[in-house]
Amino acid sequence: MALVYDARPNTNDVDAIFKPSAQIREAAGRVAIAHGLDMDWLNDAVKGFLVPHKQRVLFDFPNLKIYVPEPDYMLAMKAISARVDSLDAGDVKVLINLLKLKTAGEVLDIVEKYYPRERIKPATQFFIEELFGQ
Repeated sequence: MALVYDARPNTNDVDAIFKPSAQIREAAGRVAIAHGLDMDWLNDAVKGFLVPHKQRVLFDFPNLKIYVPEPDYMLAMKAISARVDSLDAGDVKVLINLLKLKTAGEVLDIVEKYYPRERIKPATQFFIEELFGQ
C-alpha cells in the first residue's frame, strides 16, 4: 500500500510471497540484524488470503521481480482480512477512493468477486458498512 498506492508514508513490515522461502527468510534475517529491524519485517502471512488474481509487474530486476495485484483485488484482500485496530481501515478507504466506489454494496460485490460468500465473515460486512456510515 505504501509503495504502490502511496497510501501512507511507511509501514513496519513488508507482506510478500517469496521463493525460495528458506533462503529468503535467512537473507531477511541478516537484513534485520544489520539494520535493526524486527526479525519478521518481511513476512508471508498474506498467503492465507491469496486467491487467483490478476497482477502486474512493478519492478523487474535481473534477480528480483516484484508483482503487485490490481486495486480491486487488493481491496478485497484488505477487506476480508480487516483488522479494525490497524492500518487496514485507512488502506481500504484509499482503495475505495481510487476505485471511485460509492456504497458498501459495491465494495462487498468486489469482495465476493474473489472470495466465496461463506468465507466472508460478518465482521467484514460490518467493517465495510461502518466505513460508509451505515
